[in-house]
Order: sequence, then structure tokens, then C-alpha cells
Amino acid sequence: MTHTARDLLTTTTATLAPDPNANPLVPRIAAGTAPRATLAALALEQTWVIPADRRAFEFLAERSAVTDPEAAAFFTTLAQGEALAGERLTAFARACGADEASYEPLPGCQAYPAYVAWLALNASPPDVVLALTANFSAWGGYCATIATALRDHYGFTDEACAFFDFFAEPSPDLDRLATAAVQAGLDTGRLDEMSACRYGRLLQTYEAMFWNALSATP
Repeated sequence: MTHTARDLLTTTTATLAPDPNANPLVPRIAAGTAPRATLAALALEQTWVIPADRRAFEFLAERSAVTDPEAAAFFTTLAQGEALAGERLTAFARACGADEASYEPLPGCQAYPAYVAWLALNASPPDVVLALTANFSAWGGYCATIATALRDHYGFTDEACAFFDFFAEPSPDLDRLATAAVQAGLDTGRLDEMSACRYGRLLQTYEAMFWNALSATP
């Protein structure tokens, strides 16, 4: 049985790491073969995901403020990060020539934020911290790959790549907050490792759906 938050975060992240073949789109972007229309769809889907996740994290912060203050600090930081990311997303969407007015979101892409909202309403906050942190590792890697490819193959500016740079950059502060929240959950018995792993597995599955749905766009 794992006894420390750091051990638990490490083992859970490794256990939930996605199959290298689970994401069909990022390798195409990395090779420069994904069409700009698909990049535009990625930008437009994120215009729905980012504000939805921000509100879910704000709700989690409010819900956990009394019972799980360490988790509340983690979710507050996440919400602030989503707000910053949203500001950077505009330049990427503009560089792609994305047309928000005529775009219809893809169900496969919006399953992820819908589940984050479910977690915000139903799950124990320490469990959500663990599940999200494990998922963020894969997302950060995808963003680093995309940021490089947008510059190398698509000629995007630093401003247009800033959205992906933001998520690709390690965040020692967020890592510290996650560790504190998970440790508090372990110490108080409010963290259920089995539930957290289940939530994390579903998050990874919904993220795979996101990339698969985008990959199928014309």
C-alpha cells in the first residue's frame, strides 16, 4: 500500500499513462500532415473546454474550502490557469482562421469537460486532485509536441503557440499543491485510491475520445 502522496501520484500517473497509439492526431501535427482545418477545429473545441473546466474548478474550490482546504488551493490555482490559457487561446484560433460562428462542437470532444463537471458535482475533492494530476501529465506532453510542430511545420508565431506553451511548461507550484492535497486526503482518510484511479481512467478515456474525434474531422 502506498503511504506518501508523492509515491501515490507517481504510481497513479504511471498506471494511467495512455497507450502511445491512443492519440492519432498529435503525431500528424508533429509531422506537419494535419490540415489547418483540423487545427482550427482543435482551437474551437478548446473555446468550449477551457471555460467549462474553469467553472468546474471554481466550483470544486468552493465545495472543498471547508473540508479540504489543500484541495481548494489546488483547484483555485487550476481555475486561474484556465483563465490565463483562455486569453492565449484567441491568438491560436486566429492563426488557424477558425470561424466560431459556424462551428458545431463535436460530442467526442466535449465528453471530457462534461465529465470534469460531473466530478465537480459528485466526487471527493482529494480523489479529483489525484485523478486530474495523473491526466495532466499526458496533456502537457501533447501540448509540448504541438507547440514545437506549429512553429516548425506551420509557421505559427510565439503568440499563436502560447496556449500550448502554457500547458507544456512544468508547474512546480501546482505540483506542490497537488502533493499537499493528496497527502491531506490520505491523512484524513478522505482519499479513496480506487475511486481516484477509476476517475483518472475515465478522464484518460475521454481525452482519447477528444483526439480521435478531432482526427476524424475533414
